[in-house]
Amino acid sequence: MKEKVKVVCPDCGATNNFPLDHRGKKVVCGRCKSILPEPGTVVEPLPNQIVNLLQSSHLPIMVDFYSPTCAPCHMMSPVVEALAKRKAGELMVLKINVDQNPQTAAQFAILGVPTFVIMFNGHERGRTSGAMPEADLALWVASRI
Repeated sequence: MKEKVKVVCPDCGATNNFPLDHRGKKVVCGRCKSILPEPGTVVEPLPNQIVNLLQSSHLPIMVDFYSPTCAPCHMMSPVVEALAKRKAGELMVLKINVDQNPQTAAQFAILGVPTFVIMFNGHERGRTSGAMPEADLALWVASRI
C-alpha cells in the first residue's frame, strides 16, 4: 500500500491525500484541479488564498507572520522549514509577509514579527512572538494542535 499524507489546496482549501512516491511530480487537487504543494513545504499564499486556507483546512495551520527586513525572522526561517518537513501531513505551515499583506496582519492584530499563530477550523488556538530554538517552537506547536 502506498503511503499518503494530507495536504491542503491553497486555492480551494480542500484536504487531499498526497502519495509520497509522487514527490517531485505534479499532483493536483481532487476538487479544483490546482497543483498541490508537496508535503512539508512552507507555503506563501496569495492574499486571495489566505482566507480559504484558514477557514477550510482540516489540518492545523501554523502561520509565520514575518518581514523580510527582520533579522529574527531570517533566523527563524530554517527553523520553520525544518518544522514543516517534520510535521508534514499533520500541520500546514504558511508564511505571510506583513509588509505585502498589511490587512491580514491587521486582522490578526500582529504587533511585532516574527509572530506565530496556530489556526484550526477557522479558530486561533495560540500565538507566540519572537525567535526561539527549534525544540521550543516544536513543543509550543505540539501543545496547540
